[in-house]
Amino acid sequence: QQKFIADATLIQQWADRHTGIGFDQLLLVETTKNPQADFVYRIFNADGGEVEQCGNGARCLAKFLHDEKLTEKNPIVVETLAGLLELKLENDGNVTVNLGVPVICSHPFPHPLPGGEGIGNSRRSAQGAPATEPTFDIGSVALDPTYNPTYIDIGNPHYVLIIDNITNAPVQTLGSELSNNPYFPNRTNVEFMQIVNSHHIRLRVYERGAGETQACGSGACAAVIAGRTLKKLDENVTVDLPGGKLQVSWQGENKPVFLTGPAITVYKGTIP
Repeated sequence: QQKFIADATLIQQWADRHTGIGFDQLLLVETTKNPQADFVYRIFNADGGEVEQCGNGARCLAKFLHDEKLTEKNPIVVETLAGLLELKLENDGNVTVNLGVPVICSHPFPHPLPGGEGIGNSRRSAQGAPATEPTFDIGSVALDPTYNPTYIDIGNPHYVLIIDNITNAPVQTLGSELSNNPYFPNRTNVEFMQIVNSHHIRLRVYERGAGETQACGSGACAAVIAGRTLKKLDENVTVDLPGGKLQVSWQGENKPVFLTGPAITVYKGTIP
């Protein structure tokens, strides 16, 4: 066991793909005092900030723990800032993560701005009547209502938008504006979802502290939960991300969400 001090500057240097090893998240495994858990699982984004949990990281963690012979248990229970996660290595090489029961916000704006009235604003005409084509304002950002914005908490925050085609999605611009908006005091991940059919979606994700990433497991879950809540998706959904495919299963309200996908070792190294 080694002692590691999570220095933000050092993490940023390691995360830089030009000068460091390059990564979106740094994952730490620590011992736990919780009798219900096998390990502590900590996650740091590329900007050095610690976050609550990471679904894709949890799949990688399960493979790492077994490959390094740190445990022979299956499933493995890990303790995160968001609670306990159960990780199961499947016979086909995939890993399934039980991310628990999600919290679905009843409206698309989870937090009012300081001094604001209520949660979110629907733009109205000068006479005070609703505009013919209302937009939702989040501070300086106006969203088309066809985006069906949905706020999901899976131990970490997600803001899901439905769009016609993710190829032209404003991930860098709108994603950044929303992720860092004052309505989200802890910032948020932003998902851009294209529904192909009821059991297949395409997804791009702007992650807080990392920017657009090749894949986001908890983001995939959040997108499916949002689509299911809007009655647009089935219980089992294939999620296409730039980095590959994931499978998400969610039976509905008050039920846990499950994420399944592969985990592959790319390379190993040591830090002097």
